[in-house]
Amino acid sequence: MRLSRITAGRLVFAAILTALIVAFGAFANAGHWLLVDDPLQLSRAVVVFGGQVPFRAMEAAKIYKQGFAREVWLTEGGYTEEDAALEELGIERTPDHVYSRRVLEREGVPAEAIRILSGHNSNTADEVRLVSRQMQAAGGDRVILVTSKSHSRRVKVLWHSLAGDHHQASVRYATRDPFQPARWWLNTADAMSVSREWFGLLNAWVGFPVKSERR
Repeated sequence: MRLSRITAGRLVFAAILTALIVAFGAFANAGHWLLVDDPLQLSRAVVVFGGQVPFRAMEAAKIYKQGFAREVWLTEGGYTEEDAALEELGIERTPDHVYSRRVLEREGVPAEAIRILSGHNSNTADEVRLVSRQMQAAGGDRVILVTSKSHSRRVKVLWHSLAGDHHQASVRYATRDPFQPARWWLNTADAMSVSREWFGLLNAWVGFPVKSERR
C-alpha cells in the first residue's frame, strides 16, 4: 500500500511538472508565433503600414530595390484625440506617412514610385480594407504588406478575414524592429506588444466585438 502511495505521488508530481513545462513552452513561444515572414514574390506594390517609423519604411525600401514591387504605398493614420489636443495648442503634428516618405526617398526609392493611399485609418483593419480596395482599383493579384514583427501575424489574419481570396498578400516584418520574441516577457515594451497582439487576434477571430481606435 505504501509503495502504491509513493508511486501515485510520483505520478502526480510528474503530471504537474509536465503540465508546467508545456505551459511554459506555450508562454515562451507566444512571441515567436506572432512572427510571419512570407516568401517574397513579384507584386503590384509593397505597402508600409502606419507606425514604427523608420523601420517599416526602411524594410519596404529594401524590398522595392530588390525588384519585387513597382510602387511603395503608404497608409495614412486617423485623427486622434492627441491630434485634437495638439491642434488646440496650435501645434501641428507630422503624420507618420510624411516621415516614411522621407525615409523611402533617403533610401533611394524614386518619388514617382511612392504613393500615399488617401483615407484616414483608425486601426489595422481599416488599413487592410483600404489596401484591398486600392488593389481592386489598381489591378494586380499580389501585394506585399510590411509591418512590425509582433504585428505581422495579426496583419495576415486580418487580410484573410477582410480581403478574402481576391488578392494574395505576402506579409513581411521590419528586420530592424528591436522586438525580441525569445525574451519578450523580460521587456515592458515587448510584453505590452505581445499582450496587445494576442488580444487583437482574439478580437478578430470572434468577429471584432471590440472596436479598436488604435493600430
